[in-house]
Amino acid sequence: MCATTPSMRSKSQSPSLALRPTIDLPGERIRSMPADTTFSVIVTSYNYRAFVAEAVDGVLAQTRVPLDVIVVDDGSTDGSHDLLRERYGSDPRVTLLCVANGGQLSAFVHGLEHARGEVVCFLDSDDHWSADYLQKIAEIYDDRAEVDFIVSDMQVFGDEQRVIGYGPQPVDFGYTAISTFVTACWYGAPTSALSMRRRWARESLDLPPHFLERWKLSADNCLVYGSSVLGARKLFLPTGSVHYRIHGKNGWWANRSATLTYANRLHSRVLIDHYASVVGMRSWAVELAKLEYRTKPQPSWREARRYASISMRGDAPWWRRAEQALSILGSRIRQR
Repeated sequence: MCATTPSMRSKSQSPSLALRPTIDLPGERIRSMPADTTFSVIVTSYNYRAFVAEAVDGVLAQTRVPLDVIVVDDGSTDGSHDLLRERYGSDPRVTLLCVANGGQLSAFVHGLEHARGEVVCFLDSDDHWSADYLQKIAEIYDDRAEVDFIVSDMQVFGDEQRVIGYGPQPVDFGYTAISTFVTACWYGAPTSALSMRRRWARESLDLPPHFLERWKLSADNCLVYGSSVLGARKLFLPTGSVHYRIHGKNGWWANRSATLTYANRLHSRVLIDHYASVVGMRSWAVELAKLEYRTKPQPSWREARRYASISMRGDAPWWRRAEQALSILGSRIRQR
């Protein structure tokens, strides 16, 4: 398992993830004039009539008001269409898109076409946010122009209860293109805990048509892998505000067979290679592993070992590769 996979702990074992009004994050800050970042929220839904209103109402109740809310019903057959029309059809805050069933990636693309905000947030319709979610991530986007992509923790509820995240403190992942390209490491979270500047959403979802069929489920891989390989800078922020529902109808969660797991990882590797081809990344990228590692203000030991391992690959003489790896491990020791 990739070392940056979010940890899973029961709620009773987890420390409080509440944040102070002023968030002190590791890393170099690029400051500019105070900015009020605008947000677009894309809610995607398929046959979740029992949940979708709670998701949308939670977005509309945010203390940091989004610029636009786009609800994409992906050809539901359970009466969702009628519910959404009745509840939000005349609400000027909501853009309601009822489209033919095409899967999650297709729904993302439809929603993004209507998004006008500087930052795009994604929400599955069986999940919901606390009212302070956008405000918490906005404090980072407003203040740190270099942060492109924020991953939140998730409060799991329903059939299971625990917290999924990278720990109780913020983590600046820095840049992750080479690590993702070489090891397929997943610097992200499921859909409802993802936000990114609109440029990265647009570039990550700019995929050949045949990818729409493959990524009807688990299309958050496109957002997570795409933004990493294409060059976004990522940060984990424990907000405690994303509520991730586990139930019998979860598309991927409820069907984690060995076959599906294998297919997902195989096609994820194909996806990563596609993004790498877009930016022209090849095997020479391992030579830059040490430089990418240095963009991480407080890397974990696992991250240091990963980058040391990456540095040992490639075509350089063995002693030069070993020198790079030892340099990475030595810098982590000096941080203790």
